[in-house]
Amino acid sequence: MKRTWLLFAQAVTVLLAAYFVVATLKPEWINRRTTSLGGVVSIIEAPASSTPGVPAPGSLSAAAKKASPAVVSINTSKAAQRHPRSNDPWFRFFFGDQDDQPQVGLGSGVIVSTDGYILTNNHVVEGADEIEVTLNDSRHARGKVIGTDPDTDLAVLKIELDKLPVIVLGSSDELQVGDQVLAIGNPFG
Repeated sequence: MKRTWLLFAQAVTVLLAAYFVVATLKPEWINRRTTSLGGVVSIIEAPASSTPGVPAPGSLSAAAKKASPAVVSINTSKAAQRHPRSNDPWFRFFFGDQDDQPQVGLGSGVIVSTDGYILTNNHVVEGADEIEVTLNDSRHARGKVIGTDPDTDLAVLKIELDKLPVIVLGSSDELQVGDQVLAIGNPFG
């Protein structure tokens, strides 16, 4: 009896292991049923617009289309800083060899002047050794930090390019709580 029970337990263990491997590596092999609620989920789709090209009420697509040429992608890099204990064998054992690879960052900004001034976040350019700005039309330029304000997380960059698209800023004095505003960015190009 003991031997039969041992054989049964081993068979069940092998079958469960095989099921786990198949479910992990080839889940399409296992015929999974729909959720326990059963049935098919029906999705209701809005009817097509009767006038194509006309934005939906409340849409900010026109504002985004107007502003997007002035939005830039910002790539930064900073030289790697070696940890003071990086030569310690115990430190290397637990944390591995710390490479001297530069730290890179991504962000976005907006061109606010035809002279090449760009408004961005301070955390995007803080401590950066190199700043590369990519425009919506795929032009590239080196950015130079003109000024930063860590308290408000704002920074101003300058690039040297011709024929820059510029965003038109509204008056914040005319805004009220509850008004619609649009935040636009393009950190990934």
